[in-house]
Formats: sequence, C-alpha cells, structure tokens
Amino acid sequence: MTPRTLAARLLDIVDAIARVRSEAAGIPLDAFKVDWRKCWLVERGIEVISEASRHLTDELKARHADIPRHADIPWRRIANAGNVLRHGYDRVAADILWSLAQDELPLLDKVCQEELVAEQAREYRDG
Repeated sequence: MTPRTLAARLLDIVDAIARVRSEAAGIPLDAFKVDWRKCWLVERGIEVISEASRHLTDELKARHADIPRHADIPWRRIANAGNVLRHGYDRVAADILWSLAQDELPLLDKVCQEELVAEQAREYRDG
C-alpha cells in the first residue's frame, strides 16, 4: 500500500471538518443532543480529523505556533480526541462534540486549507 501524502491527509481533515460543521450547523445544542444520527456523524468526523492530524508533520504544526491565533490549535488534544472516542465511546458527551464543531474546528479548517493549497503547489512544482 502506498503511503498517503501530506496533501491527502490535509484533504481528509478539511473534508471531515466540512461534514462535521454541516451536521452541526444551525442546530441548537438541545436539538443536537437528542439527534443520535448527528451525534454519530460528528463523532466519526472528529475521529477522522484526529487520526489524520497524527500524520501531519511537526514542521507543519510548528509553522503555526508563532501566529498568535494559530497558537490556539491544540494539536495534541486533536490527536488524543480519537483515543477518547474509540476507547471511551460510552462517555462521549454530545455537548463536547457540539462545542468542537461550533467553536474549535473553524481555525483548524483555516490552517489546514492554507497548508493544503501550499502543499498542492509544492507537489505540482516538484512534479
């Protein structure tokens, strides 16, 4: 099996964020909590984001550490979220999933989209 490229991992994150945000868009927390399908889909999307983030380079993550707003990206927490969802699936709170979708994913999305464009340009340039 051919290893996935950095661009493919970034695309996985960007796509998963779009799906998660779509499921949580315009729905109040109370309605989200009782909609098991939305909760399930958001949980799965966060698992994908978590796993793909583990394959991003330290160099990529470090590029954003010096940008004040980007320094807020909790790379370690993102990577660990998948472990919580896989091993503590019975303790996952819908309000945490909803909050992630509403509040924490937009900045990660922005960073990953910027990195994806740059990586695709490098891949094109380097052939």
